[in-house]
Amino acid sequence: MTISEQLFRRAEAVIPGGVNSPVRAFGSVGLTPRMIASADGAHMTDEDGREYLDFVGSWGPMILGHNHPTVREAVIRACENGLSYGAATKREVEMAELICGSVPNVDMIRMVNSGTEAVMSAIRAARGYTGRDRIIKFAGCYHGHADALLVQAGSGVMTAGIPDSAGVPEGCAKDTLSAVYNDEMSVQRLFDAFPKEIAAVIVEPVGANMGVVPPQKGFLEALRRICTKYGSVLIFDEVITGFRLAFGGAQAYFGIDADLITYGKIIGAGMPVGAYGGKREIMECVAPKGPVYQAGTLSGNPVAMAAGLAQLTLLKENPELYTDLNRTGAWFFGELGKIAEQSGFPAAVNSCGSLGCVFFTDTDVVNYETAKTSDTEQYAAYFRYMLDHGIYLAPAQFEAMFLSAAHTEEDLRTALDLIGDYFRRD
Repeated sequence: MTISEQLFRRAEAVIPGGVNSPVRAFGSVGLTPRMIASADGAHMTDEDGREYLDFVGSWGPMILGHNHPTVREAVIRACENGLSYGAATKREVEMAELICGSVPNVDMIRMVNSGTEAVMSAIRAARGYTGRDRIIKFAGCYHGHADALLVQAGSGVMTAGIPDSAGVPEGCAKDTLSAVYNDEMSVQRLFDAFPKEIAAVIVEPVGANMGVVPPQKGFLEALRRICTKYGSVLIFDEVITGFRLAFGGAQAYFGIDADLITYGKIIGAGMPVGAYGGKREIMECVAPKGPVYQAGTLSGNPVAMAAGLAQLTLLKENPELYTDLNRTGAWFFGELGKIAEQSGFPAAVNSCGSLGCVFFTDTDVVNYETAKTSDTEQYAAYFRYMLDHGIYLAPAQFEAMFLSAAHTEEDLRTALDLIGDYFRRD
């Protein structure tokens, strides 16, 4: 028995399912998890000493690669002054100034501790601002595990076969309306039914929790137009895309301004952090300025802020990183698509910038329903093959591959060769 297997057996006795986040259990790929001991650059090493080329990157925030020296030194220096104060600090002001000064429509921002908390708080602010209760989300888009949002959610919820979640009272989700991603008319029909009741539309501007599903031409523009017409708040959940597709996130990448934006762990270089921000008139509804309550002892944690400031500053000062990374993504996922097509293997490859996904289906994947045509057993076999050959992918079909600045051309060609071997095998 490997060390990872021994640790997992111990974990199962004291942690539900042996993991602290469901997808880590490797249940949908028929394995037990590899316990990671360290990571550096584009590589991770498990407790058994096996090294992997990593395409998960802590689910996105490691855009510079693991253990980047600039970030690491910033964290070490911050730790020397203490780990947590539960009080206001200079660094959280600097972080807010950096984001507000870089994203044109973010006038004010509030730090929180996770993407889930950011989304939950943004929706509360939208409801408080509009005085309305209903929200629209899209089937297959995952916005964290807050009760009202576990309705036709994506990511690990899809793979586990759980349509919603036990423990969520019916009343918590009664004001959550579900639309079809990339389908403007499904949104319009909901507004036709509830023209004065919808507080907000929340969307992943690039679907990244049902695999990667880019917005079709005109879709995001339609959401902006509809929200403006009906006086609803447009929320971009940029927990995945924020500061990844571009320094201004999906808003800059697609040229669409949302009213509120949520960010995740990328603004902490992978540490537990999130944020929500946007138009001043909405954000001034948040306590202590306004009546919408939200609080957190660890919000704006000095160590997380130090890590995030180091990463975001480096990204802002080196915009060519985005040009290079997006160019690399276009090449890599393009080559992956060619391999699938030439092999005759039923696989569809979607990508946007440095995000991508292989769906084991011969259907074009444009929304939740088409994503569900994927053969998850085939993905599990693919995952096991790649893991056995030193490539660490997301242990679930409906997740993204993340490229980083640390992935070299040699790394990516190695991965493409192995993917080709898998697709062409008898």
